[in-house]
Amino acid sequence: MRRLEQVPVIRQIVVVDDYSRDGTQAIVQRLVAEGRVLAVFHERNRGKGAALRSGLPLVREEYLAIQDADLEYDPRDFMKMAELIERYDAQVIYGSRFLGADRSGMLWTHYLGNRGLTLLFNLMFQRWITDMETCYKLFRTSLLRQIGIDNDRFDVDPELTAKVVRAGHKIYETSVSYVGRPYLAGKKIKPRDAFTAVETLWRYRRWRPQPVAEPVGVARG
Repeated sequence: MRRLEQVPVIRQIVVVDDYSRDGTQAIVQRLVAEGRVLAVFHERNRGKGAALRSGLPLVREEYLAIQDADLEYDPRDFMKMAELIERYDAQVIYGSRFLGADRSGMLWTHYLGNRGLTLLFNLMFQRWITDMETCYKLFRTSLLRQIGIDNDRFDVDPELTAKVVRAGHKIYETSVSYVGRPYLAGKKIKPRDAFTAVETLWRYRRWRPQPVAEPVGVARG
């Protein structure tokens, strides 16, 4: 929290506690009482996608970005991502771990999985990005609300990436640093999640956004 609060472009912080049982809830409740965050507390563990869906209604800012609590990523990199908004009027920006910034601690299985899934996405959707599975995704809030979040767990990453390009938007990327943590330190994603990601890409390959209804004026009497 302190590191996020030091980043000038961050104007609001929404925390989703996905049924933690290690004392985190008490910390988040204190932060809420101090007026530093808005928060949602899940009554059971539901996963990353469900957490994003729960937190989305609380977002008041024009853009939102995703931050995991484990600090594998450096919040200062949000500054670089925000610069692309100004430069390109971008709707979606990904922070890529494979564009030359410092990277350490990534298991070789995760490296191959990330690269393979991103290549599969590029082939299936005829786009070119370098890091589909990155945590650091920044969206225009209205766009994320429009395309919606269907999946509850890590399959939300391929879901959102597929939906963004099917809705006709370009994904801009910038380099971000990364310091991975091992499973003993609480790493959650498992090799089986790669198979779920492939299935998710296949399901959303023909997805189309639902039209947004225009407001209609009604005369009285």
